[in-house]
Amino acid sequence: MTTAKPLAAALVVAALLLSAVPLRAEDIIEKAGVAVGVTAGNLWFVPIKAIAVTVGAMSGALSYVATGGNEDLTRQIWRDTLRGPYVITPELARTSIGHRPEIEEIK
Repeated sequence: MTTAKPLAAALVVAALLLSAVPLRAEDIIEKAGVAVGVTAGNLWFVPIKAIAVTVGAMSGALSYVATGGNEDLTRQIWRDTLRGPYVITPELARTSIGHRPEIEEIK
């Protein structure tokens, strides 16, 4: 019975070491950096997008009146100004930077 305890302890330690997912510091730093960047970007982007949507809606309506009912122009203005995105997400930020081989080499 004296060999059973060290063997059981060794099995528990081996199971913990094999099942644990190692966290790299770069992952935590990258996630924090993305969160800070997205938040800072949205501080500027959301108010500007709100202004653009408001001005675009009014401009589209005004263009309809000014052109004597040109629906195609009005729809084009509304489509261009009312389309999203309305907030910057981490996925949007990643797709916006394009192909970055120096980032892929690190991972």
